[in-house]
Amino acid sequence: MDDPVSDAASLTPELVRDELREWLGDNWDPDLSLLDWRQRLVSSRWAVPSWPARWHGRGWPAWTEDIVAAEMARQGVVGTPVGSGMGLVAPTLLAHGPDPLRERFLPAILTGQETWCQLFSEPGSGSDLAGLTTRAEADGEEWLVNGQKVWNTSAHHADFGMLLVRTDWNAPKHRGITYLALPMDQAGVLVRPLRQINGHASFNEVFLTDARAPLDHVIGDVGDGWRVAQTTLAYERRFGAFFSGRRYDPAPRRAFAEARAEAEEHFKPYIWYPQRAGRVDLLIEQARTTGQAGDPVVRQAVARTLALQKVSGWTAERARVARATGRQPGPEGSIGKLALSGVARSAAAAHSLIAKSSALLAGPDAPLAGTITEILVSVPAQSIAGGTDEIQRNILAERILGLPREPSDDRNRPFRDLPRNL
Repeated sequence: MDDPVSDAASLTPELVRDELREWLGDNWDPDLSLLDWRQRLVSSRWAVPSWPARWHGRGWPAWTEDIVAAEMARQGVVGTPVGSGMGLVAPTLLAHGPDPLRERFLPAILTGQETWCQLFSEPGSGSDLAGLTTRAEADGEEWLVNGQKVWNTSAHHADFGMLLVRTDWNAPKHRGITYLALPMDQAGVLVRPLRQINGHASFNEVFLTDARAPLDHVIGDVGDGWRVAQTTLAYERRFGAFFSGRRYDPAPRRAFAEARAEAEEHFKPYIWYPQRAGRVDLLIEQARTTGQAGDPVVRQAVARTLALQKVSGWTAERARVARATGRQPGPEGSIGKLALSGVARSAAAAHSLIAKSSALLAGPDAPLAGTITEILVSVPAQSIAGGTDEIQRNILAERILGLPREPSDDRNRPFRDLPRNL
């Protein structure tokens, strides 16, 4: 790797931009393959400047990430991959290790050579993630895994899965869990798509039958998977930031073309996510198109939704600034997620008010060719995915308001003695 140019203590935004521009002027070549370019980017430590120098970064403050990303976007330079590898796995590995897995996985995540999916939820556990029953037992130099996971986006083409398993049935349910990196391309892993009410099939169910993972593929420590998973979940609740789309130069230069194809493949499962969020952007247009822009009730519903969206944006911005100062994601993610649920429900109600009974129509003759209907059937997912609204309220009650936990007798009892859905 190249050595960092500047010491973190002497950094200013202008200095970061100047050094990056100089380096890009000497190194950016859109005719490189995407892999060759990203390997060059990683070697220079510009890919993730806030990461520790040992792990491909420069040890710079978190705010430099925004400066670098903005300058690269301004110059039309391809950056790191989109997806859960960068968004979830990398920060989890950086926080919990161990070093051999950081060495093994971080370079391939940064270059996009390996992709990941999340294998947390189970059909029998609902929102009680700690009640999971997928088991892993040591078998020589490998873990032998059996169980079922559900709501697994991108599991059909991921190279590895972030897998939570139970490795100690005698420990309390939160302390007998282990976090594994599971190779997905093996006979013991069966992935089946799930068809949704809105017609899309973004999620999968994954059946694990004597699936195998190397014994050393434990992220964190054996039995400490619940604590490790909290890091992953905290990043997942960052208002969906790593699901936002990226635009690439349409010119047929190799790096751009390969990056565009990569992004298009990644975002296929998320094509309905704007509808899940309520499509606030369509409300004013629809009110005007239907001649209801002067209706005081409609105007009030639209204004209420726009106000909620604005406040939610401020919350997201506060969280972004907190991350830029180096703070790890915390309970503010739950505030943001609850806010987005409220925005989506308010938008769906406003769309229903504007479209009236036509909101129930689907097909090309329906309002916006059925988009309104898709909004109505998709919005409930906003309050479920990534942790239900009820879970978020519990997090806020306990971690911010200091309220006592809900009464429970299962926190100190061996998991094998607890009633559960088998």
